Amino acid sequence: MPKSIVYNGCSVGENPLCCFDDLTDEEMVYVEENSVEVEYKRGEIICKQGAFASHIMVMKEGLAKIYLENGNDSLILKILPAVNIIGLTALFDGNNTFPYSAQTYMDSTVRLIEIGAFRKLIESNTKFAGQVISMLAENSVIINGRFFCLTKKQTYGRLADVLLCLSNRIYKTDKFPLQLTRKDLSELASMSIESTTRILTKFKDEGLIAVHCNEIEILNPDKLLEISTIG
Repeated sequence: MPKSIVYNGCSVGENPLCCFDDLTDEEMVYVEENSVEVEYKRGEIICKQGAFASHIMVMKEGLAKIYLENGNDSLILKILPAVNIIGLTALFDGNNTFPYSAQTYMDSTVRLIEIGAFRKLIESNTKFAGQVISMLAENSVIINGRFFCLTKKQTYGRLADVLLCLSNRIYKTDKFPLQLTRKDLSELASMSIESTTRILTKFKDEGLIAVHCNEIEILNPDKLLEISTIG
């Protein structure tokens, strides 16, 4: 019997960035020589949709969102914790601009690698190239699942998805700091701030979560998963 597919709206992959583990010592020196580390404050723009993509960016520390802009509207595609890459889509021939924007949720450290140097590593190291392809494939799966959840799930399921994603794949603990505002959470779940606040209160009243000042604790992950699955 075919296994049913369970879609979730988590915007973070399960596999950590490991492509640089396949580089030789000489290639790592080459990366160092063709890159620079930049410190970004909370709320700063890392890259702008439509801007020229001269670098591939590696999130070394911090947390950022990747989002599409259309006038005054925006749609968050994914959240990027540390050890993730921004800008891989710019590697394709004829696509030399960023198709999205990125903004930090907290103080972050980003390594900017010159895009020509990154392409050279792909051409010369097949294992490295294979890892990059795997990351692109996983990004596609993530965005497809997120698109399904945002269009098919109800508000309760979407917010349950967000909370589980924060707990399981970003902070990797049931109790985590609330570095995202209510507005950020509402954008992730594609709902109004009022609906987000109302559902968080309901989850709290039902004993699914606890809110301690600037922290959220997941008290009943199984029930949240059930809500997420039902949608």
